Amino acid sequence: MSAPAQRIRVAVLGAGSWGTALAALACSQADTLIWARDPAVVHELNRQHSNTRYLPDIALPATLRATPTLQEAIEHVCADGVEHGLVILGVPVAGLHDACTQIAATLDRHRDAPCETRCDARCETRITIVWTCKGFQHETGLLPHQIAQNALSAWPELNLGVLSGPSFAHEVAQGLPVALTLATLGPRHENAAADVLAALHGTNARIYTSTDVIGVEVGGALKNIMAIACGISDGLGLGTNARAALITRGLAEMQRLGLALGGQAETFAGLAGLGDLVLTATGALSRNRQVGLAIGEGQALEQILAGGVTAEGVRCARAARDLGRLHNVDLPITAAVCGVLFDGLAPREAVSSLLAREARAEAA
Repeated sequence: MSAPAQRIRVAVLGAGSWGTALAALACSQADTLIWARDPAVVHELNRQHSNTRYLPDIALPATLRATPTLQEAIEHVCADGVEHGLVILGVPVAGLHDACTQIAATLDRHRDAPCETRCDARCETRITIVWTCKGFQHETGLLPHQIAQNALSAWPELNLGVLSGPSFAHEVAQGLPVALTLATLGPRHENAAADVLAALHGTNARIYTSTDVIGVEVGGALKNIMAIACGISDGLGLGTNARAALITRGLAEMQRLGLALGGQAETFAGLAGLGDLVLTATGALSRNRQVGLAIGEGQALEQILAGGVTAEGVRCARAARDLGRLHNVDLPITAAVCGVLFDGLAPREAVSSLLAREARAEAA
């Protein structure tokens, strides 16, 4: 007798802070399996229901299971009797292509397997893949959706989307409320919204939907750079007036680049734009803000990064600056942050250069 059909299963690839928090969130509504590269993390998740490396002092649901085998995690969402499978990619931009490539390879093996064990997107299980990384590919300047589409081009039936918005993993893992935006790749990917809503919406999360993938991804990338700028300003002791100015003009900068790349203006007034920017630029848990604070207080970038701090804004700042130049978009805050991070520009000189810019209309 076959097992009863399950409406949706979830696999989370990546057991960092955000991947673990989302897996914990999904557990209350779906059978969830998380993949971790480190066997010690897998053991702790399964035996102690915790991930002290990334989420110290957080008790995770006992129903959350972990695996050290990526293939097992992917097969979890397309097993016999599963109607819908959701794969959440909790990997950084640098790991997105490899993760998508491995998903495609696993699905290829299932496609070629005997019929009674085969379970692929062309068969019975509908599979949705969403990513949560924020930034640009360092070498090419590609946005995450472009990376994913390239790697999954042989599987056009997959439903794809990006999950973003103002969210600190530690608070989500604590069960505190959060609102996020899911942007899907056009009408063909409407099923992605249904699957994410089924797994995440209505617990402690409210999920809003959008079709502006470009706007959501540009907002997620540039807000990290703006948070570094705000941290530098605060580290220099320039006050809350300066921080408010940086947030406001940073938002304008995000929108200019987003529109040039094909995004929609209204996206930048929403959760994935203004909301995420305010949280990351002001919140004490923001790693990008912490990097900026340390720089403003006189620490060198190499010293900060050597301490184990990971900040996506550092990784994607050059790519954002290059995209601005390519599309003839003025990105003065981004340029100033790059100058401080990579070109030896003193933080106070960067501030002076921004203040010395020619006067202009605010809407320009």
